[in-house]
Amino acid sequence: MKKNIALMAGGNSEEAAVSLRSALQVEKNIDKSIYNVYKIILKGRDWYYEMEGVKTLVDKNDFSLTLGNNKINFDGVFIIIHGTPGENGLLQGYFEMMNIPFCSCSALVSAITFDKVVCNSVVRELGIVNVARNVSFYKDSPMSEQEIFSRLSLPLFVKPSEGGSSIGMSKIKEKSEMKKALEMAFHEHNRVIIEEFIKGRELTCGVMETKGDIIAFPITEIISKKEFFDYEAKYQGLSDEVTPAQVDDDIRDKVQATAKLIYKGLNCKGVCRIDFIYDTDKGELFFLEVNTIPGQSAQSIVPQQVITMGWSTKDLYSNMLEEIF
Repeated sequence: MKKNIALMAGGNSEEAAVSLRSALQVEKNIDKSIYNVYKIILKGRDWYYEMEGVKTLVDKNDFSLTLGNNKINFDGVFIIIHGTPGENGLLQGYFEMMNIPFCSCSALVSAITFDKVVCNSVVRELGIVNVARNVSFYKDSPMSEQEIFSRLSLPLFVKPSEGGSSIGMSKIKEKSEMKKALEMAFHEHNRVIIEEFIKGRELTCGVMETKGDIIAFPITEIISKKEFFDYEAKYQGLSDEVTPAQVDDDIRDKVQATAKLIYKGLNCKGVCRIDFIYDTDKGELFFLEVNTIPGQSAQSIVPQQVITMGWSTKDLYSNMLEEIF
């Protein structure tokens, strides 16, 4: 008998449109001979399934869907919501309470990795990769610019502590740019993190656990046509993404091995994408962030890596779902 899978898409952040594009790819490529797929859109407080223009609300009391006289209970969940509540642990916490398996990180790991301040601290404690010097503070207890510049050297990245797709993120080269950068970051979240800029090559690696082994995908180099890999560069074609990255074998091996260690050290599940900067002058690798719900649209990085590896996206999603049953 086929298993019923809820494909959770949408969400309540500015990344909702990105999530819906990812959902189209996932829905198209999940093996329909094994799974019945129901795309559930989350928007505000409403969770609904839409067919032929008719929206049917999900019963959150038992996470079920009633279509006509047919009540559908879900065997598992594929979360493809970027940002809140799909990437910060809120949705995972609900499914954990409902005892419904899902193919992504736990609520705790999702919450840790979504908060850049917390994630940086945890990864630094693992002692396996460099983390750029940084400071962080809340909007209601700000740090003076004088103190910031006494502790960090320009250029700097100013980021909201939570959020994705580089929304609210700025790169500043002059002290006079700090005020505007903080305003942008605080517009997205009430805590900011300010990091020193590391000059180097941006490299990213997909990782997943399957059949008891943690595997690293071919790495990608991101070459932004802007100051950094911001929203426009990511989603409006203002970057080149080279897969496999044209790097020496020792660099590739270091990135893949470090990505696997971070994945294991944080107790990640499902497919994650781990981003790094390789400082070419010093020959050192620096951690950037963990993406626990990486994009899955046809243009996204993880599908590019999977295809380079010799898998299809159907193979990827089948492996992800097999892990939860």
